[in-house]
Amino acid sequence: MRNGYKGGACQSVIPNIATRPAIGRHARLKGRHAPGFTLLEVLVVVVILGILAAVIVPKIMGRPEQARRVKALVDIKSVETALSLYKIDNGKYPDTEQGLTALVVKPDTGDIPRNWKSGGYLDKIPKDPWGKEYIYISPGVHGDFDLSSYGSDGEEGGEGDYADINNWSLE
Repeated sequence: MRNGYKGGACQSVIPNIATRPAIGRHARLKGRHAPGFTLLEVLVVVVILGILAAVIVPKIMGRPEQARRVKALVDIKSVETALSLYKIDNGKYPDTEQGLTALVVKPDTGDIPRNWKSGGYLDKIPKDPWGKEYIYISPGVHGDFDLSSYGSDGEEGGEGDYADINNWSLE
């Protein structure tokens, strides 16, 4: 008698795991009835995904130019806001010679601002989505200042995707 048990008493208390039936639905299924997808089901899903990709991808891929134009509009609005803050602090916009650099670094030429904000009005001057600098003219032809991007062709004028993006034509 060891540990208080007699003979095979321990075996009758603990069930024999090897002869115990499997527990759970998945453990009971064997052979042809095993869980998972058939080859046909997988092929149907692949075909459906292929059709969706063929329809959706061209629509998405055809819009990078539109996305660049929207980015230019957002940049122009952001720079306009910084220019407005500059004017509130200093009574006027930076002139053409000072340019947009006056929003990042205090000008030391022309009409030097007296209340220029420490740290500037922008972290850096954005380039348009085509990698070119925005055109800034102050005083402007169309308003207090003109701010433009010549668009994807980099030339003044143009239509459609080649049209200029200007602050005076924003809604």
